[in-house]
Parts: sequence; C-alpha cells; structure tokens
Amino acid sequence: MYKQRIADTLLERKLLGKGAVLIEGPKWCGKTTTAHQFAKSVLDLGDSLVLKQSSQMMEVDSKLLLQGETPRLIDEWQTLPAIWDSVRNEIDKRNQFAQFILTGSSVLPDPNATIHSGTGRFARIKMRPMSLFESGESSGSISLKALFDGDTIEFSSNKLQLTDIAFLLCRGGWPQTTFMSNEIALEQAFDYLDSIVQNDLYRVDGVFRNPDRSLRLLRSYARNISQQVSLRTICDDIKTNDTFTLSEDTIADYISALRKLYVIEDLSAWNPNLRSKAAIRVSDTRHFVDPSIAVAALGIGPNDLMNDLETFGLLFENMAVRDLRVYAEVLDGTLYHYRDSDKLECDAVLHRRNGTYGLIEIKLGGQTKIEEGVKSLKILEQKLDTTRMSKPSFLMVLTAVGDFAYKREDGVWVVPIGCLKN
Repeated sequence: MYKQRIADTLLERKLLGKGAVLIEGPKWCGKTTTAHQFAKSVLDLGDSLVLKQSSQMMEVDSKLLLQGETPRLIDEWQTLPAIWDSVRNEIDKRNQFAQFILTGSSVLPDPNATIHSGTGRFARIKMRPMSLFESGESSGSISLKALFDGDTIEFSSNKLQLTDIAFLLCRGGWPQTTFMSNEIALEQAFDYLDSIVQNDLYRVDGVFRNPDRSLRLLRSYARNISQQVSLRTICDDIKTNDTFTLSEDTIADYISALRKLYVIEDLSAWNPNLRSKAAIRVSDTRHFVDPSIAVAALGIGPNDLMNDLETFGLLFENMAVRDLRVYAEVLDGTLYHYRDSDKLECDAVLHRRNGTYGLIEIKLGGQTKIEEGVKSLKILEQKLDTTRMSKPSFLMVLTAVGDFAYKREDGVWVVPIGCLKN
C-alpha cells in the first residue's frame, strides 16, 4: 500500500517544466517508491548485476540505457556517474519535458565525474523521512498554507499523547516502519545506524572511516542535538564521554560524509532586517534528517525519553524540524533558526520564496513552556524592521502535546504537532 507523499505534488509539478527531475535524500525515505508512481520504465542501478551490465554498456552505447517509456526512472544513478551526462545530452536531443526521473542516496559525485551541471535540464527535489501528516499520525487540521494565506481556521482537537510522540520519535518517519508492529518498527533505526557506520560511510566516497569512530561521533552529535555547538565542543564531548578522541579535522571529514549521505542536516541561521543592533549568530543548529537516528545512536527508547524530559525536548525539536522542512518544500520555503547576541532565539523560521515568513518556537508542552515561547516570539517580532521587510504571517508555538490547537488572544497560535500539515 502506498501512502501519499508531499513530494508527489512536487515531482508532478517539476516534471511539467524540466526534462529530468532528480530526487535526493537519505536511503529508505521512499524516493524510489515515489518515483515508481510516475515512472513508465525503470533502470535499477541499485541492483549489482544491472549496474555491472550498465557499466559495460556505457562504453558501447549509453543511449541503450536510456531507451524506454517516459518518464524513465534511473534508480541510484550516482553509482554510475557517467550516465548523468548521457541523460543531459539525451534531453537536449529530445527537447521534451518529463523524460527522466533520477534518484540518489548521496550528493552529486565529484564535479570532475560529470561534464555538465544539468542547469536548465534538471530540477531537484529533496525527500526526507515522512512527516506525521504523511504517515497518518497528524490530523492535518491546521494548515501552514492557510496560516500564510490568512484563512479562517477553526480550533481543533489533538489526539496524540506524550507517550505517542515518544514512540513516533523513536520509530522515525521511515515509510516501511509505518506498516510494522510497534516492537519491530523500533528496531529499524538501530539497523539503519549500523548500516551507516559499517557500510555507507565508506561507500559514499571510497574513503575508509572507522566504524567505532563513526559511532562515537554520531553519539556525540546526538547528545548535542538541536544545539548550536562547534566542532571543538563535539571534540570535548567525545573526550569527556568516551576514551577515544578525534581531531577537529577528522570530525569535519566524518560530518561531511554524513551530510553527503543525508544523515545529518543542520539548520542554518536566518538573517532578517532588525531595528536593534543585536548581532545575529550564524552557527548552524545540529540536526539529523530524522530523530530516530539520534535515538539509535544514544541507545535509548520511548521509556527513556519519558524519564528524561530534557533530552526528550531536544529530540522533539529535531522531529518538529523534520516535519517543518517537509512542509516547507511544497510551500516554496526554507527553514532556518534565529539567535542573536542578546541571547534571543527562535527555533524555526519558515521563510518562503515570496518573502512571507512565520516564526515558530518548539516546546514539549505545558503552560509555562508555552508562555516562554510566546514571550520570545513577541520580542523577536518587535525587533524586526518592518519598514524593510514584511511582518511575520504568523507566530506559533509548536508543541508535542496539548488538547487543542488554538489562536490566543495575543494572536499567537499554539499547535500540537499532531494537528499540523503543509
């Protein structure tokens, strides 16, 4: 059974205006399954035998690999980088849209491996693990698009309890886990982590990286999740918590490889126009593409989260960022964070291409935490120079729990994540 993805809308739209669409993202997030909904023929380079035969065929006549009904899916294309230029040339010759769909689980190979960038011929879509709305856990009663458009939204109830959020966070947004029993689903992130450190970190660029070192680094990253920490801080954390230490250069190399695999996806800083003279801090906030990877790295589960709400809160922020990024894609938006020299922070800023934006604070829940979030949002709103940029379309405290999604008298929305959609 196929669960509809937000990327379906993006892919359909992109195919209307480009010869090829490249779908990028972490392994097991559903790229191939989504591409199959639109493809009329397939070249599966993830199959070792097909890859071997295709490599030989590239030297004889690459056009043979591109024959088939269109759109033609070329799965795991990065295992045969030379096919990129063949696709690009074929698009030019055919001069038609919707010819190819390419999927890949790592970033583009070294520029020297391809001749052309694909500009004008290729569109790109980034897929991530499922948001709660895609997996069916969020009711979707509160639409971000409706908030941006200023539509009237009714109050709505939330069905998810804190124990539900703890489980969903540990399970992650991996599509296949949504069809598994709870116990089996919780094992999958641990298997995913093992595959990363044992295989993928080598395969991404052919450089050997010690699995034990990789795991220690991922554990440190998980301990510093949703925080703006330096490589030096991660070094110190490893030194404090483990007997093995890494240099900053080694950490940077490992993190670069993890980014290429779409395992790590940090959140960049937002740079608005301000009335105040506060200096904007530009450090990235540390995040995984899915919080379940961090949970697996820490070796914990739902019960552990319930007994450590501080850690739960940091991991929930990663979960919320994942969902917001998924929703932002279809809204032509990008997600950022904000922090300045006055120590004012905003966990997420959804800034759209048309210049509109929303300010979002992320909290587990509880009236005290909600009030803290509202206070931060209001202070930041006052700092913004609205003579040089528009006012925020909405202010929101996004929570893990709460009986209702509602708009306060001061205009701030309080929305449980189990009510949110794009």
